[in-house]
Amino acid sequence: MPALASGKPPFRADHVGSLLRPAALLQAFKQHQNGSIGDDAFREIQDRSILDVLKLQESAGLEVVTDGEFRRHYFWSRFVERVEGFETRNAVYKFSDDAGHEYEFTAPYAKGRISRARPLAVDEFEFVRARTRKTPKITLPAPSIMHFYRCSDFADANIYPDAKSFFRDLGRIYQEEIADLASAGCEYVQLDEVAIALLCDPAMREKVMSVGQNPDEMVDLYIDAINDAVSKAPPNVRIGVHMCRGNLKGHYLAAGSYERIAERFFSCAKVNHFLLEFDTARAGDFSPLRFVPKGVGVVLGLVTSKSPQLENPDDLMRRVGEAAKYIDFDRLAISPQCGFASTAAGNPLAESDELAKLKLCVDVAKAIWR
Repeated sequence: MPALASGKPPFRADHVGSLLRPAALLQAFKQHQNGSIGDDAFREIQDRSILDVLKLQESAGLEVVTDGEFRRHYFWSRFVERVEGFETRNAVYKFSDDAGHEYEFTAPYAKGRISRARPLAVDEFEFVRARTRKTPKITLPAPSIMHFYRCSDFADANIYPDAKSFFRDLGRIYQEEIADLASAGCEYVQLDEVAIALLCDPAMREKVMSVGQNPDEMVDLYIDAINDAVSKAPPNVRIGVHMCRGNLKGHYLAAGSYERIAERFFSCAKVNHFLLEFDTARAGDFSPLRFVPKGVGVVLGLVTSKSPQLENPDDLMRRVGEAAKYIDFDRLAISPQCGFASTAAGNPLAESDELAKLKLCVDVAKAIWR
């Protein structure tokens, strides 16, 4: 990985991690779930699909690659499957689209005391590292994912009577996982943070308060959880936090500027850089970036992953210039606003659209940061 100047993101062109699953892999997920293929056959199809998606990323010109999250059904599912003590239940929130339709989804629930009985993503990293000369990035769901979607009913109260006791155990799991990833050679870990971004939205804040929770206290709780999770990361491991307002088949959970949480979050989260959504007006303007401290970078998510329309390169360069009014130009980079497939079903665009958008990020980055 390139050496970082003060606050310079590790790559000028990045991407959030998840990529569109090919049809054969989607079919394999269904077959594995219904028992018509076993673990070995499923893994072979995943392996082949990952090899193809590595080639896709390399053909786009990216210097940082992922396995597309091809071993996961949801971006957080493998974490929940591998940590002892979790199950899934219905979330208390719903996804929305611009037409006003709502969609239910499931969320983690701690039915028992949680512990890390085995590595969570080390095998994902090792497979990719052995098959590319680019820098592999590992994505993990942020700690808040394990709490926020169920709000106050996030765990068996007999085991975890309060959130702090739950996050104490959860933080230990992240510390162990990041240590093992570092030992395996991983230099870039990204936490996917949804809750703090959602708590920018007045409507979401109202929902949280309606069940007796304080949204500002939740933001503080989740910042502390991130800091605890990464507190023992070696200095050569770069930690990025992606802020997401929800990403399910092109739908979203919330809207709202980062302004409400920007000063606390950007100044208190002890990470190397943030990957922030800025593809639509739902994200607000760039002015909250004035709170990003010196020595911390920002990857601007300017290219939408929710629809196939390809952005104009000149518009992207202009928007980077607008962001640079609030944060040093050298501390900026560019990426799609979110993953292309936070769930296996993916967003409503084709692989050719995905490739074009990744290549666009690379080309614009080269044009800006010569």
